[in-house]
Amino acid sequence: MKNLLVLSTLFFLIQTTNLMAQYSANYDESKVPPLILPDPFVSDKGTLIQNISDWENIRRPELLEIFRREVYGSIPKDFDFISFQIVSENQNPYPDEAELKEIDISVTRNGETHTMRLNLFLPKSQKSAAPIVLLINYKPADPAIGLVEEGFWPVKELIAKGFATASFHGETVAPDDPERFTEGVIGKLYPEELAKEDGMRTFGAWAWGAMRAMDYFETEPRIETKKSAIVGHSRAGKTALWTGVNDSRWAVVIPNESGCGGAAISRRKFGETVKIINTAFPYWFNENFKKYNDAENTLPIDQHMLAMLVAPRALYFSSAREDRWADPKGEYLSMKLGSRVYSEIYGKEVSFPLEFEKLEKPIIQHYAGYHIREGKHNLTLEDWDHFITFMELNFSQQE
Repeated sequence: MKNLLVLSTLFFLIQTTNLMAQYSANYDESKVPPLILPDPFVSDKGTLIQNISDWENIRRPELLEIFRREVYGSIPKDFDFISFQIVSENQNPYPDEAELKEIDISVTRNGETHTMRLNLFLPKSQKSAAPIVLLINYKPADPAIGLVEEGFWPVKELIAKGFATASFHGETVAPDDPERFTEGVIGKLYPEELAKEDGMRTFGAWAWGAMRAMDYFETEPRIETKKSAIVGHSRAGKTALWTGVNDSRWAVVIPNESGCGGAAISRRKFGETVKIINTAFPYWFNENFKKYNDAENTLPIDQHMLAMLVAPRALYFSSAREDRWADPKGEYLSMKLGSRVYSEIYGKEVSFPLEFEKLEKPIIQHYAGYHIREGKHNLTLEDWDHFITFMELNFSQQE
């Protein structure tokens, strides 16, 4: 098992290395352009946003619409019918600690039906409803590993802490492939989106899948949906962030090492850029986003403003020091600037006083947090340990 996990990790490292080698990326801080960022607290009509009402009724809807139109595309909410069927195809790797439920979620629209698979582990020893942690997975499935890849999705550790945890694979919603991405919900249920410049693409489809998972959680009496977290790594981290912005049912949103199009500020042009990501993965974002290739300064928004849209719910960013492709400093700056919404609009005590270069330990507090660990681009037990601490802190304030 351990050898297979090592081989799987090496496969993804090789993939990332090959991708990085194809494109010329800047890793020199002296070449980062001066940051001139849009003001999140001035509306499109020039209104100064100073209170919760103006933020939630004027500015937040404006920003959400800009991100939808210019970057991520739509997430259609209409369908005719949804059903949940319990199936049994895989062996439970933790029979003593958890109950495994495999759920087929079938959604019908305009006479067409698409089915996605959700795998859910429920704590056996817990009598009360458990908090839920959903991981969006995008890695190729390995039958030899089974449902759970230790470290990447630490089911046993989460169960021991009293969490229920679930995961779905992006492949069952929209294949992560430039030729096949339409073969899931986009082409089957929402084909009209393909003709739109701001239509649904892969990340919108994966976010749609996460929302359908939450639809199921709301029917499960052993889950406390008010204590819910959505987690994603890398490309799934971008999706987790976009999901959390669009679906307020998630109490905690955790994008791990999500980089360009996720947590990192686009205007820094450090590591992966808008042009690189749109060229390498033209099916991830909507068509309008390609207008900003080599033109980040013309974006009407930047990623710190996306972070703000999660508030007043809790948000946690995380980075790895050797993951320069994802621009750890840009991720931290995005959190530092984005967290202003908690203090300046919602009146919460949230602070990121340190400069990036002075960070030595995780910043874990109510509403917003961040850590950077040693090592490369990956989702590890060390990351999860900090996520769990953050979730426990923020779930406790709901009691």
